[in-house]
Amino acid sequence: MDINWESELAELLERLASSQQQLLGLLSEKHDLLVKRDHAGLAALAPQEESLCAELQACHDHRQQLLDLASEAGLPADSIQALTQALPTDQAQSLQQPIDESNRRSQLLRHQSIAQWVVVQRTVLHLSHMLEIIATGGQLKPTYGKGGPVENSGSLMDQAV
Repeated sequence: MDINWESELAELLERLASSQQQLLGLLSEKHDLLVKRDHAGLAALAPQEESLCAELQACHDHRQQLLDLASEAGLPADSIQALTQALPTDQAQSLQQPIDESNRRSQLLRHQSIAQWVVVQRTVLHLSHMLEIIATGGQLKPTYGKGGPVENSGSLMDQAV
């Protein structure tokens, strides 16, 4: 099986670049919605996120197929970078810039994803603390102490107050 590695890799990198750009746009939009606390807007992004997830998975699968074919052809198959470096110099040079750009976008995507995850986790923690305050009536049980029970009442839950 004779494969034009340059065109196959260029096609994969172009498809990946498009998906990464769309995901960066989506994450930017998601950031704006998080700042605005627009829960309906965030929920509306779910289908678009699923679609992008499927596209990125398809890129990953295509990448793996190319690496499997490279392995069968006796070429380096541990990464696209290694496969590219094994190609003739003129082909490798034409693919190096798209590979570098893809790596930079991947790094940016990781950073933005982690930042948004932290924001969401902090929000969940804050809400958890608010629920605890409501449930205990604002009276926290001491960690250490002697004596009888502390008068805690979950006025929202049992209306004992």
